[in-house]
Amino acid sequence: MSLLAPVSMELEPSPPGLEAEYRAIFTSDSLVFLQELVSTFDGEVDKILRLRISRKTQLDLSGDLPGFCIDTASVRNDPTWRVRPVPQRLQRRHVDVGDLAPCDTERFLQALNSPAQGLQVDFDDGNCPTYPNQIKGIHNVYRAVHNQFPNAPQISQAPVLMLRPRAWNMVEHNMMVQGKETPGPLFDFGLLMFHCAKVLFHSQSGPFFYLSKVESYLEARLWNNIFLWTEQKLGLPVGSIKATVLIENVLSAFEMEEILYELRDHSAGLNCGIWDYSASFVNKLGHREAFLLPDRSKYVNMQKLFLRSYMDLLVQTCHRRGALATGGMAALLLPGDRDSAPYREALASVTRLKLLEIKAGVDGFMVYDLGLIEPMQNLFQLHTRHDNQMHQLRDDLTVSPGDLLSMPVGGVTLDGLKYNIAVGIQFIDAWLTGKGHFFYRGQVEDSATAEISRSQVWQWIRHRTELEDDGRAVTRRLVTELTRDVTRELREALRCRTVREEQRLTTATTMFLEVVSKRDFPEFITTYLNQDHTFLSSQDSGHEGGSTGKMPRPKL
Repeated sequence: MSLLAPVSMELEPSPPGLEAEYRAIFTSDSLVFLQELVSTFDGEVDKILRLRISRKTQLDLSGDLPGFCIDTASVRNDPTWRVRPVPQRLQRRHVDVGDLAPCDTERFLQALNSPAQGLQVDFDDGNCPTYPNQIKGIHNVYRAVHNQFPNAPQISQAPVLMLRPRAWNMVEHNMMVQGKETPGPLFDFGLLMFHCAKVLFHSQSGPFFYLSKVESYLEARLWNNIFLWTEQKLGLPVGSIKATVLIENVLSAFEMEEILYELRDHSAGLNCGIWDYSASFVNKLGHREAFLLPDRSKYVNMQKLFLRSYMDLLVQTCHRRGALATGGMAALLLPGDRDSAPYREALASVTRLKLLEIKAGVDGFMVYDLGLIEPMQNLFQLHTRHDNQMHQLRDDLTVSPGDLLSMPVGGVTLDGLKYNIAVGIQFIDAWLTGKGHFFYRGQVEDSATAEISRSQVWQWIRHRTELEDDGRAVTRRLVTELTRDVTRELREALRCRTVREEQRLTTATTMFLEVVSKRDFPEFITTYLNQDHTFLSSQDSGHEGGSTGKMPRPKL
């Protein structure tokens, strides 16, 4: 137990090599603040997680479908309310950099020096939440905010930091408050706010957040209460904190107006993205054959009715209430040679997809490749006339529950199944090295693509879906056989050179087969991994495979 910690708090010692960063962020005052924050809201976090279970159980028992809530109709039907206008620095945010894990100091600095309007400083999907990663990432944000990087712009001149703490399903194992592990988002949010909020506010550069995996307006209400409590504790005016909620769950798609209403003093709008949202259909409804999601590589894109309706409704809802609506992330990586045909083809592909979002009325979106920032900003300048598109009210649009729940037609291909297997295995392998994303087939993959990949394999096994190629049913045996083939290919592609690397890939393969074969669908792959002794023990001696001996075997 750290001598700095309050009596009711236990904090693990510093990981090797991060002693200075540890001392900088875990001060006596910051730990008291964290202890009070967690003690105040820990019970409410437990309640909303139990409510998630209750809602899922009710859907399963009743066979009902999600819909617009009758109890909150008055909020949706009241035309008068609006969210509080966002600060000037958020008015024009055409292109943000996404999946920016702040523990990667080199890329973080490159992004700070980029022409992007905003940076999604990601402690969630694109980040692996090891103790060293969280400490280093929070400390890097601290350094950026306090202008301690010699080769980075002043925080008032840098792209705005959109800080993304972990989602409610994640816990921080290395801190306990009153005998319980700490909710991951409170750990991240509390330290970031304590150390950075006042400087960001006085620089007119924050504090701004992304909120992941919010499933209901009650969860938005909890975040709003956390914001109010924190503003009062830190002496900030009400409404200083602004947050963009990622609508990445089918249930929250039916509560967008209510979510905005709960956060109306603190809202920076809503965000839509394709893969976490699509995976949520398997999470909530995937055991029903009517909600079989076909091959994502071939049949699932933003032009399909269920996804297009979701994006249209998000834009309409936000703009009606004076909020910003942002789209998903372009994951494609540009080839290095700008004069090459592959470069032109990749840029044309991203341009075509992002132009669809601009025409739908989004006010901005994200890219991973820093080389896409200026081409996408130019795209906004060509096709829009203002800082944002909030004047596009989309009053002509009507989206029904049927539209939001309309599954695309299509089947399963052998290549699509193997692709999902490869993404799922590589994501687990990346986590076992302490990394939250990786590169495959010319694009970045993170927990969102891992979610949809493993979700589809689980669902296709559950429904014994037939392959379009040869009519074979997708079974656990078939998936196991294909996984052996995929693992051999990955072993060569990843150039596994050591016994340790071979063992880690074998472990990742075993864990993937375990997660897609479960009788009950594991709700989040990140929760599953974060609670698994294989991942936890891989951190004992640092990253890159963990311990110096053999990789631990996964639990079966």
